[in-house]
Amino acid sequence: MALSPAATVAAPGTDDPYPRGRALAAAAEKVIPGGVNSGTRFVGEPYGFADAQGPRITDVDGHTYLDYHAAFGAILLGHNAEPVNRAVTEAIGRVDLTGLGVTPIEVELAERVSSVIPSVESMIATMSGSEATAQAIRLSRAVTGRQHVIKFQGGFHGWHDAVARNVISTRERAYGTDPLSRGILPEAIASTLIAEFNDLSSVQALFDEHDDQIACIILEPIPHNVGALLPTTEFVNGLRELCSRTGTVLIFDEVITGFRHALGGYQEVLGVTPDLTTFGKGMANGHPIGGLGGRRELMDHFDGRTGDVLMAGTFNGHPLACAAALATIDHLAENPDFYTRTHALGERMRTGLDAIIAELGISAYTSGFGGVFNVYFTPRQPSGYRDLLDNDNAAYVAFHREMTQRGHLMLPMALKRNHVSGAHTADDVEQTLAAAHEVLGLMAGDGRLVRS
Repeated sequence: MALSPAATVAAPGTDDPYPRGRALAAAAEKVIPGGVNSGTRFVGEPYGFADAQGPRITDVDGHTYLDYHAAFGAILLGHNAEPVNRAVTEAIGRVDLTGLGVTPIEVELAERVSSVIPSVESMIATMSGSEATAQAIRLSRAVTGRQHVIKFQGGFHGWHDAVARNVISTRERAYGTDPLSRGILPEAIASTLIAEFNDLSSVQALFDEHDDQIACIILEPIPHNVGALLPTTEFVNGLRELCSRTGTVLIFDEVITGFRHALGGYQEVLGVTPDLTTFGKGMANGHPIGGLGGRRELMDHFDGRTGDVLMAGTFNGHPLACAAALATIDHLAENPDFYTRTHALGERMRTGLDAIIAELGISAYTSGFGGVFNVYFTPRQPSGYRDLLDNDNAAYVAFHREMTQRGHLMLPMALKRNHVSGAHTADDVEQTLAAAHEVLGLMAGDGRLVRS
């Protein structure tokens, strides 16, 4: 095991490099269901973390890792970024939670977001991306008077009933009924229809079957919850045209892509304007906030005096989260080289991995955009979820786990992407590529990878 560096390699008299982590996990399991506060956080070693600075994170046993997991992408600038910490500290000294009226910082954030995201004329601040997508779907149903939602197989839009289905499905359950949880009403499952990403005909078929009953289409413009499937121009333009023609609300879930790929979100890159946009994650560099914005005539349905759609939440627009978001957005606006740097580092990571794959002659493909990268272990370059049914999930998990063991933290779950933050350096990327060369070489040598 090549952890880097390790202040505590093993407990005296044992070969266990994670004694404190195992003890922490055992204590957590006594008071927290499963030992974690979000279902996908428990992945085994490393079990818990004590410190995070810049591109690095340190576990409770003293092992330090280059962090490419980045809290599922919430860390954009790097851990504990000084401009964000300073803004939050200053906000603490001014105002905390009022729960009445509005604070200047809420208005300032809404003005700033409206000025940078093309689709946003008006916005609401939530505490999470799941809340934002729940509100977007409720609003879509209200303004259209229709029932059905279209989502894409593999897309994840939060924990609520309307979309908690058909994410990383098995071959047997893909495109069928595949809820993420028990306890969801069958009617909620049935009201959400499943299409194939990058396949406009699959969307049209649902419109043909459910005439005048499609309230909205919701999609991650890049489905990062299954790595990085890049949309075709024909596909996204076709969705926009179809929604405009049928009066269906087009929702871009930019909780991951927003602010990470461009200041105006991935919609700025595509040149396609949705009706509603949800955002969160990197918006506040790890502080808890999400948001929903769009055309004013749609958003005005949330007006508590004249509207007809409920918007409520004591912590919505919390001043500390707003301060963190403003500081993050301002940093991105004032440092446009952030995008050129992270995109260049991401591209170096992808081309470096491509070279390793070609050298080893293995059946694998890189994908990603900007600072996001991942390696699919598939027989062909994936364009939709059907291609991902052939992914070697065991190899995917093994690659990420062995990279983590060498000090490069990658979530050991199938189809999860990796993120380059603003704090990573060219040297960090080269170290990671060297480790990847070693790991993929070992996996190819012992037969865990298919030769191309």
